[in-house]
Amino acid sequence: MLLSHGGEPLPATESVARWTVEQVLSLAPDDASRKAGNKLATAGHWSGTGFDGSGAVWGLCKGSGSKPYQTVVDTTGPAYTCSCPSRKFPCKHALGLLLLRASGDGSVPQGEPADWAAQWLTARRGRAEAKQAKQEAAASGEAAPGPADNAAARKRAERRAERVTAGALELEQRLTDLLRGGLATADRAGYALWEETAARMVDAQAPGLAGRVRELGAIPGSGPGWPVRLLEECGLLHLLDTAWLGRERLPDPLAATVRTRVGLPMSAEGPPVRDRWLVLAQYDTPDGRLTTRRIWLYGRESGRTALLLSFGAMGRAPELALPVGVTIDAELTPYPGGGLRADLGRQFAPPAAPPDTPVPDTPPPGGSTAAALAAYGEALRGDPWLDAWPVTLRDVIPVPSEGGWQLADAEGASALPLSPAALSRPGLWKLVALSGGGPVTVFGELGHRGFDPFAAWDTGGTGGGDGSGAGSRSAEVTDGAVRLI
Repeated sequence: MLLSHGGEPLPATESVARWTVEQVLSLAPDDASRKAGNKLATAGHWSGTGFDGSGAVWGLCKGSGSKPYQTVVDTTGPAYTCSCPSRKFPCKHALGLLLLRASGDGSVPQGEPADWAAQWLTARRGRAEAKQAKQEAAASGEAAPGPADNAAARKRAERRAERVTAGALELEQRLTDLLRGGLATADRAGYALWEETAARMVDAQAPGLAGRVRELGAIPGSGPGWPVRLLEECGLLHLLDTAWLGRERLPDPLAATVRTRVGLPMSAEGPPVRDRWLVLAQYDTPDGRLTTRRIWLYGRESGRTALLLSFGAMGRAPELALPVGVTIDAELTPYPGGGLRADLGRQFAPPAAPPDTPVPDTPPPGGSTAAALAAYGEALRGDPWLDAWPVTLRDVIPVPSEGGWQLADAEGASALPLSPAALSRPGLWKLVALSGGGPVTVFGELGHRGFDPFAAWDTGGTGGGDGSGAGSRSAEVTDGAVRLI
């Protein structure tokens, strides 16, 4: 069975840059895929390999069967296809091929694609051209929906809003019963009550409310102090219910945020923003039914931070994947509301990696820990249900604290604790090694549980006291950012 997956290809006028090992590994859907890809990153597993100037890489990998697996990667998407039965994208064969190409040892020579690779590349790029033509026609109004289509869509939206309202009213009653009976009853009732309530919200077509109810069900077993945490989350859920029921009186940005939080689908509709977008981080969060991939970007000219979301059903990796550290010249279309989510639109050049980028791989301008807290607080004013906010900390030093670690301002004015999730990952030690006791710039998410670092830069070259820069302080450091997740 031939599987393919990925973004839109681009016509390359120049030879597409070879990715680094770190950038290839950032595309892996999980740790198991990284390990398996590393095992296949030797020439002995491959035959018929090659690459061309358009960004295509191909090869035949020995498998358990009599026929080798046919693997093709279009790095301008990026996109992947492999004849293996894996449901992961990219699969271990695509990762192994890209790692072999990243080594630059001549095992993947430049040439013309093999026939089986050329067929997939031609078909893929043909579909992209047809999609682009369709988008341009829609933008020009040639494919605009008629009055009947608009009326039908409006009726469907009204019926769904009525179901969500009924679900919100039912949830309000259940929250009232919980508080009237005392929070201690939540511990005795067990998880079944919460799961049944969440199922009712799914029936009401409010998946956002269902997800928050499931989170409530996990709090009674979360350790000491759980009644306080449960009361806080019940208050936020009550606030969301109330906001939905009174959404007509809310300002448009906040009303859009409320619709998103209850789980109504939204479309990107803001004016497109073209920029050279630096890929800061990419990570997945599975919840058993769905895997959500978050990709953080920073616009060099606009100074904007943007979030791309991609989703994968159970057992399948999300659709979009971008190597951390590359820069893409592309348009992003923002979603309504006060959030940072956007859709990736037209790309004008293949993803470029340092030193091929027109602008050096410098970090976004950052600030102090106090400035980061102020930014997070301001974001909460527009979205009280926000779990975290992206910030860049400038000139901070990782130092141990009681029961964990924190990032302290170099002048010692204030510090932010690292989140429990960050303390359990190996990226913490990458960060400590990069710093060597000196100041670094760190990008990550700041939430009520602390700061979660995703990428770091050695901007001072003073760590460790030798002033020799990042390369001498950590074997994990490559040109540009160090990926911490």
